[in-house]
Amino acid sequence: MADGFEGFEKTTRFPTTSWTLVVNARRRGASEGSRAALGGLCRSYWYPVFAFLCRKGLDREQARDCTQDFFTALLEKDYLADIERSKGRFRSFLLAAAGHFLLNWLSAEKAQKRGGGRQIFPLEPEPDGVASWKEPAHSLTPEAVFEYHWAASLLDRTLKRLRAGHPGREFEVMKPFLVGEADRGTLVAAAARLEMSDGAFKVAIHRLRKHYRELLRAEILETLEDAGQVEDEIRYLLHVLSQPGGRAL
Repeated sequence: MADGFEGFEKTTRFPTTSWTLVVNARRRGASEGSRAALGGLCRSYWYPVFAFLCRKGLDREQARDCTQDFFTALLEKDYLADIERSKGRFRSFLLAAAGHFLLNWLSAEKAQKRGGGRQIFPLEPEPDGVASWKEPAHSLTPEAVFEYHWAASLLDRTLKRLRAGHPGREFEVMKPFLVGEADRGTLVAAAARLEMSDGAFKVAIHRLRKHYRELLRAEILETLEDAGQVEDEIRYLLHVLSQPGGRAL
């Protein structure tokens, strides 16, 4: 049997990332492309905003309504107005914008029906995701909860992209080796399941990890204006996920 995962795709390059497209529209006026890019980013990071609003004191139903209203307003109105505050990161922009929107939303003294007669954007995650959501057991500020779920969302999206590129039982067997190093007995047993030698299995794991890191960088780059910020963002997200209850990248 081959040593597995020989056909790795080359690192995907994004001459214009999703967030860069939105930021550049600041100078030219919103375009269909920039709106589509922002819509895609919003769909990807609905959940961190929802978690942030829950930790701010809204109950789940209020948080769902407020999150939907927030993203609807973000996509319908002058969403470029506060981009300068983001320092080139969609994460920073989104958190600042959500905090500002919450103040206005609460001042209305009532939660509008979802959509409020406006177009409903298909932004929410699967219903089960919200229904089963639980706050981290450790005590975190609303901002820290947002960043925790932001980092977790990046991790999950990266893993889904990796799995999509490598269908089959090989991926499921190798997945536990993506982070950390299992003991030799576990490695030997996993290699045997795939009818691979220990050496070939280690090479395949190395390639899988390399591809995982490439996809993670590409996923993070989608949310940055400056590609030079990628390594700093990875280090920061590592710190966020290393907190009590977090996960390592």
